[in-house]
Amino acid sequence: MRVVFISDTHDLHDRMRVPVPDGDILIHAGDATGRGRMHEIAAAGAWLRNLPHKHKIFIAGNHDWLFENNPTLAMSLLNKGILGEGEGQIVYLQDSGTEIEGLKIYGSPWQPRFFDWAFNLDRGDAIKAKWDLIPEGLDILITHGPPMGIQDQISPVLGSDHLGCEELLKAVERVKPKVHVFGHIHGGYGKTQGVDTLFLNAAICDEAYKPIHEPIVIDL
Repeated sequence: MRVVFISDTHDLHDRMRVPVPDGDILIHAGDATGRGRMHEIAAAGAWLRNLPHKHKIFIAGNHDWLFENNPTLAMSLLNKGILGEGEGQIVYLQDSGTEIEGLKIYGSPWQPRFFDWAFNLDRGDAIKAKWDLIPEGLDILITHGPPMGIQDQISPVLGSDHLGCEELLKAVERVKPKVHVFGHIHGGYGKTQGVDTLFLNAAICDEAYKPIHEPIVIDL
């Protein structure tokens, strides 16, 4: 099963350095838009629906405001656009899961409070309550933000602060998914192989919001 991972395309999906590779499943880990406005979500949805992958999964990110403010409208725009064209092909996950051809997948959009963006929760008990919902036995966990200490630095070369979530790291250690994909911290793009889990920061944009990173492809 070939899975293609992307995140943080920020309305720049048509300017990506390389085309999205084909695969069985496409997973987008949030921030498809710049401000989460109706026309942005409709455009991102049209692009995702036109890609050849049989299965497509999306979670919202902190820029995708409408998914927090009006999730019903946002999901409709994602799958049908402003004019209602097309058929629903994209699975939206928000503290929920799905199973595709035997792969168990769970997605959640929350991150520790980050300025005044969408899906913010305070560190500690507030965000832990969301991670406590993550079930065991997962093949793929999708969150928008990274766990603490893993692909979570704006500039790893310069040794910038780690911005990930401590409680998310504890949850990942508890549930041991085969793959944990996220984005949010663009400078953390890349892979880390843990003892039980392969961690992927799949942000397409860099910290300058240039879509220079390539999608990450994994065979499961």
